[in-house]
Amino acid sequence: MISVEDWAEIRRLHKSQNMPIKAIVRKLGVARNTVRAALASDEPPAYRRPKKGSLVDAVEPEVRRLLAVDAKMPATVIAERIGWKNSITILKDRIRQIRPEYAGLDPADRIVHQPGQSAQMDLWFPEPRIPVGFGQAAMLPVLVMTLTFSRFLQAVMLPSRQAGDLLAGMWQLISGVGAVSKTLVWDREAAIGGKGKVTQAASAFAGTLATRIVLAPPRDPEFKGMVERNNGFLETSFLPGRQFASPGDFNDQLQGWLPRANARTVRSFGGRPVDVLDRDVGAMTALPPHPPATGLVTRVRLGRDYYVRVDGNDYSVDPRVIGRLVDVTATLTRVIIVCDGVTVADHERCWASGAVVTDPSHVVIAKGLRTQYAGAKRDRDRQRREMLRAPEHRVMFRDTADYDALFGIDFDPTTGEVS
Repeated sequence: MISVEDWAEIRRLHKSQNMPIKAIVRKLGVARNTVRAALASDEPPAYRRPKKGSLVDAVEPEVRRLLAVDAKMPATVIAERIGWKNSITILKDRIRQIRPEYAGLDPADRIVHQPGQSAQMDLWFPEPRIPVGFGQAAMLPVLVMTLTFSRFLQAVMLPSRQAGDLLAGMWQLISGVGAVSKTLVWDREAAIGGKGKVTQAASAFAGTLATRIVLAPPRDPEFKGMVERNNGFLETSFLPGRQFASPGDFNDQLQGWLPRANARTVRSFGGRPVDVLDRDVGAMTALPPHPPATGLVTRVRLGRDYYVRVDGNDYSVDPRVIGRLVDVTATLTRVIIVCDGVTVADHERCWASGAVVTDPSHVVIAKGLRTQYAGAKRDRDRQRREMLRAPEHRVMFRDTADYDALFGIDFDPTTGEVS
């Protein structure tokens, strides 16, 4: 087989310089048939190794028979059914080639995103563990939102994946934009729609904002591929080389970086997100006058141990409301406890686990209440002792014979008979 250079030279000499085949043979020192073959071929010569047979060729008819019955049958099951004893890799490769003939193809159309139509939501879990206090570090979720028309990117780190925290994060990102998209696209996150149906908390949130939450089909990452790609963008463009002292430090650095990210040119539409954001927001739904219910909310009766537990941590409460019902609300940053409309505790939220957060004033109040209780108990004990030392009151006892005479009964104690 001649080289590509000889093939090109033969064609040049013959077609450009009208050199006859015999002259080309003498000039290049190649065979006449080689020159004729080079002139007849419009493609450069390439070595092609002849295909060898495969062990799978012998069992392919059986494989096709099984796929005709069930096009989604796993390769491991097929291997078991046909008694395959060789490498599973070559069998999987052949099944991957022929399965579309039976399962069919499901092409995805290119979606044209309209202004204000949708925002894709997803959770990103950055690899570095963030110090959260009390000697602990944790891998925390980051809620990422991408507006599908403008490609505008927003993100915030959250303390947990609980519904209240996810909704609080969504409200923070949406209110930061200033309007809400007509649909919010989520995967089947447990707190949003883990069972294929939007949860009650998420439905209430969407209803307050007059929007709709759309859940992606199972095993269909392309459904919200835009935010998935932004997760990778955060991983490769924001994260490298950074150190974080706390979740607050992470969010501060992230918020400082996002304006630069939204000022980049996006290849898919050849523009910058910040340049088309106003058009996107103008087509969205206005925010409600009152914010939706978010955060972790509960009501408990405060026990003698004047602490309440929120997300695995204990927070002190004014001990003067022991025994009464208190309403506990945990935002992304604060834990606020209210009793009958009065705030009885306000703590910075701890993102660690198993921590005890104490307000020193609550300890002082508890100490004063214990002192009062001990004094009152001493007073009660003293009064009880004084009552025991008082003179004994005499009690008169009447002879039972007086009652016999009163009722006219003559009782003879010797016989036991009444006359």
